[in-house]
Amino acid sequence: MSTDTAVKIDAKLVKELREKSGAPMGDCLKALQESKGDMDGAFVVLRKRGMASAAKKATRTTNEGAVGTYIHAGGKIGVLLELNCESDFVAVTEDFQELLRDIAMHIAATDPRYIGRNEVPQSDLDREKEVFLAQPAMKGKPEAVVAKILEGKISKFYEEVCLLDQPFIKEATQTIQQLIATKIGKLGENISVRRFARFKVGASDWTVAQAKIATEETQA
Repeated sequence: MSTDTAVKIDAKLVKELREKSGAPMGDCLKALQESKGDMDGAFVVLRKRGMASAAKKATRTTNEGAVGTYIHAGGKIGVLLELNCESDFVAVTEDFQELLRDIAMHIAATDPRYIGRNEVPQSDLDREKEVFLAQPAMKGKPEAVVAKILEGKISKFYEEVCLLDQPFIKEATQTIQQLIATKIGKLGENISVRRFARFKVGASDWTVAQAKIATEETQA
């Protein structure tokens, strides 16, 4: 028989974690018990569960959703974003609309070029690898070491250009992918970024990104 007993958690901690994560109160309590009252640890527990929940729902079709905008102060930068979910009921919830606004604001601030890694052209990856391998610091190193360094540099490259890999500007400890996963866990539906456009006054070009699955569905 186990001698373990449930850790007693102050209700204020549960409420604080609920406000920080958006997760249900019961899940917050369990996460705090698992982390023995450590707030940061509990948040990590909830995030892992959210990612697991998101992974299970990732194949579910997202044909509903909403289009949102964000105009940066002064009207110099604007973003148009389509965020999808499974039902029109979820699309109008405060949580979904908040996520839509947050992602649009994030795009305005960071200017990602693609939604996810699948959209990055192979030619771009090949170019980045060529640049990295040509750096003097890479010369003369063992092949295994070079491969490890290259892996880290490519991961950093993805973080710079892919929306889903970027640390959320309002909470840098989680990526946009993890932010979405948290909402998936709370709302119980798959959520995906379909496409976005970012415009900046005076810029010679603009960013338009679209998920590969959207392109395939359009052409079908």
